[in-house]
Amino acid sequence: MKIEEFVNILGADFYTGVPDSQLKPLCNYLMNTYGIDRHHHIIAANEGNCAALAAGYHLATGRVPVVYMQNSGEGNIINPVASLLSDKVYAIPMIFVIGWRGEPGVKDEPQHVYQGQVTRKLLDVMDIRNFVITKDTTSVELDEVMRGYRQELQMGKDVAFVVEKGALTYDEKVVYRNGNSMKREDILRQIVAAAGDDIIVSTTGKASRELFEIREARGEGHGHDFLTVGSMGHSSSIALGIALHSTRRVWCIDGDGATLMHMGALAVIGAQKPQNLIHVLINNGAHETVGGMPTVAGNADMMGIARACGYTAVYSAKDENELAEALQSAKDAAGTVFLEVKSAIGARADLGRPTTTPQENKAAFMQELQR
Repeated sequence: MKIEEFVNILGADFYTGVPDSQLKPLCNYLMNTYGIDRHHHIIAANEGNCAALAAGYHLATGRVPVVYMQNSGEGNIINPVASLLSDKVYAIPMIFVIGWRGEPGVKDEPQHVYQGQVTRKLLDVMDIRNFVITKDTTSVELDEVMRGYRQELQMGKDVAFVVEKGALTYDEKVVYRNGNSMKREDILRQIVAAAGDDIIVSTTGKASRELFEIREARGEGHGHDFLTVGSMGHSSSIALGIALHSTRRVWCIDGDGATLMHMGALAVIGAQKPQNLIHVLINNGAHETVGGMPTVAGNADMMGIARACGYTAVYSAKDENELAEALQSAKDAAGTVFLEVKSAIGARADLGRPTTTPQENKAAFMQELQR
């Protein structure tokens, strides 16, 4: 189905969400049509944030908003759905558009498999009527479903469309770029060289895939690295938990979209002040792994936030020479370190995925920690 038909049938004029590769046609359409516009389209920090923002929109206008997300984001909306939006509480109507990663019967990455199995079950438990949009769904069929949904929405209920891979299409492209020169993979190579025998916890998405391939190219094992293949936004908390209970130095390689998603973790890290944690934020101002849509981290003072949260030492780098100096300073510094590295948008077209399973990664990592 063409995205223009889909958007027309929904009939909404305000969208907020967290980008998803399955929903790239919708994301690109919104960026081409509205860009980032407070009246029509806002990319929020996490899916719960989206639901609350959309609730405010409804309270101010009386109209029905759309919240879009990958199905992994369902966990983040459970609280606002159950305790705010529910027709047993404030009865705030909302349309959820959810990309279905890990759809049963469709091969996907390990972190998506179980999430895919429970995607519709979670919606059912939350009493959200849901309809699956497939490649065969017609605009006539969807229009009929939407007529029924409008009755639900008028009663203050929430509804959802679960979108299969390739079900939505959009002919126009969006090219995302920034003015930064360093490629993330090159940044990671410098970090790996500087880290030596230290432990690394890497964030969700392409950063972990690149780290895996860097180890392969160096002829090294993967026991020093914990690849956070799911749980976007939680790698820094995982790293903190390890640092507090290990004598090894821990490097957390984070992304800007992930850091924003659960930014309260920075305050917890700053309060605990582990002496063996170096938190590296590779900031390209984009949700690159799922298409490249912008994050607000390109405008935020992330170094100032880290200082305010209690990090002991804060550094930055925007080219290879500055990064080399910052990495050495981070290693020499006493206390909890934050390093922001400005990165270009983009990755190799032939970038692979880890060839070990998450449980194999866990076993090798835990064995290394006990060494």
